Amino acid sequence: MDRHTLYETLRSALAAALEEHGLTGSAVTVRARGLTPEEAIGRTQRTDYPILTGKEVMLMADFRGAMGQAFTDAPAHFEGSLDQVLALDLEGDPHSRGLFIATLNAVMKYLGRADNTVHCRDGGPELCARHMAQWVADTYGAPKIALVGFQPALIAALSRRFPLKVLDGASGRQETVDWADLVLCTGSTLCNGTIVDYLDLDKEVVFFGTTLAGAAPILGLKRACFADRTMDEQ
Repeated sequence: MDRHTLYETLRSALAAALEEHGLTGSAVTVRARGLTPEEAIGRTQRTDYPILTGKEVMLMADFRGAMGQAFTDAPAHFEGSLDQVLALDLEGDPHSRGLFIATLNAVMKYLGRADNTVHCRDGGPELCARHMAQWVADTYGAPKIALVGFQPALIAALSRRFPLKVLDGASGRQETVDWADLVLCTGSTLCNGTIVDYLDLDKEVVFFGTTLAGAAPILGLKRACFADRTMDEQ
């Protein structure tokens, strides 16, 4: 699947869901803004998360009280209608893309079609990493893992139990993917478009995080997120 097909699939799915539930039109307002690092993930044990070092920002959309978030390197501020969101340039404008994805997550949450659309905070990322490592062991045994995206708590938890290589960019991608038994890929790749490099691989791919929450069921992608469990434990 190429980027154009990917984003048009998501646009069409959101339009169809809105029409089905009578939610299109100018009367419905979506608000989206970038969160401060503390608003986004709270006070974490580690200080090397990309959002804390200024490499990423978290957008949050509010649709009728349902929140949807998206990690992106292209911040945006918006208040307008869902029709305006549907008309955004998803392929050519990264700011519009992050806004659309956050809105998609919020709407899908409102409709009960997506869960864990808001990132865990404070000690949650550390707990999530431990849950992920255990889930991988229970589900896949002892695989060699290619981790796509820099998530320091996850790197620490996985590297203690599995052979691990981290991909944070295009360099060495094919070699690392060929080496791995399992690819764990950040949902943030949906915002920057590199997700298309991991959609048609001949091995198991599992996406993680909140950004892909609304798109995963639309695209039929496997996603692991333990935000609900970490909230229960805090």
